[in-house]
Amino acid sequence: MPAKNILQVQPIAAYDDNYIWLASDGDCAVVVDPGDAQPVIAHLKEQQLVLQAILITHHHADHVGGIADLLNWATANQPVVPVVYGPALEDIPQVTEPLMQGDTLHIAPFMSEFWVLGVPGHTAGHIAYFLNNGSTQHLFCGDTLFASGCGRLFEGTATQMFESLIKLKNLPETTLVHCAHEYTLSNIKFALAVEPGNQDLLDWQSRATALRKAGKPTLPTTIAHERRVNPFLRCEYSSVIRSVSTHASLTNQEPVSVFAALRAWKDGFK
Repeated sequence: MPAKNILQVQPIAAYDDNYIWLASDGDCAVVVDPGDAQPVIAHLKEQQLVLQAILITHHHADHVGGIADLLNWATANQPVVPVVYGPALEDIPQVTEPLMQGDTLHIAPFMSEFWVLGVPGHTAGHIAYFLNNGSTQHLFCGDTLFASGCGRLFEGTATQMFESLIKLKNLPETTLVHCAHEYTLSNIKFALAVEPGNQDLLDWQSRATALRKAGKPTLPTTIAHERRVNPFLRCEYSSVIRSVSTHASLTNQEPVSVFAALRAWKDGFK
């Protein structure tokens, strides 16, 4: 059981490779992107936590699929019904508090404010949540930024996603990155195709492989780490530009153009 009054953030595995993030202070809890309610309910029961809020980053089913069952369970078993926060620019029926870039929310007595960041690209209205708890900073970024990768462009443009990633890249270096999927090893494989001489990336491959063999998540990483190993945050580096230029014809070498070509390369990478 989490210690009282100390913020704990833990991943809950769901489906094949999803992570639902649970943040708690030992009494109250917040969950991020509950695609499946049952593993969340099991954790809440085991740790005797009251679910105060549900945070949603975007509308995809593997991120919202468990909201209704969680609300039903909470209504029957808790003294409070969770508030459901989510992107104002996406149609998610269960969202009771729509949010946009610049909004803030304060949920449980111990937790500091969550800052809302607009990060379109993967979807048109995707948002992320930044929590500065004084000693630690946490980013809940859904499918925008992954460990050593980024989300596909399903609804937004390359320019939107590039600008969203720059916004996240500029967060404090110590910020812990809590993304929603365990895609790390496949992302590293692509990253090494882009920067085969990146020693930080080679070291990370060894560590990440060992973590997965031990059945442990590779997350969270940090913003500082992602700046060193994530090619999508390194589009101004000559090593990335050179590799992308070799793979595809670039009309120019501006970072956003490099990003667009890099994302297209990753889409077809095996």
